Amino acid sequence: MKKIIACVLAAWILCTSAGPSLAINENRGGVMGFIAGCCFGIRAAGEYNEGKEIHWREWVMLIPYVNFVFAIWNGIDGANGIRTADYAKKYGSAFY
Repeated sequence: MKKIIACVLAAWILCTSAGPSLAINENRGGVMGFIAGCCFGIRAAGEYNEGKEIHWREWVMLIPYVNFVFAIWNGIDGANGIRTADYAKKYGSAFY
């Protein structure tokens, strides 16, 4: 029972910690900015708040076991010297 109460309390604190949007773009930030920061890191959260979308390759990293394949794919792209400009050309400027 104590574990359940502790989990509910922790979830409540996390849900209420994402207050009103303080992002540059008033349509960004808030809960989605909080999720982007927690799940994808500060770079993705910052770019989301600036108006970029979260790419499908980042969403796939949340799926257990499948994320290993995409982590290796991302690592290979990094080792090959792929830049953000290359991704913007390939996937569009809405993501990168």
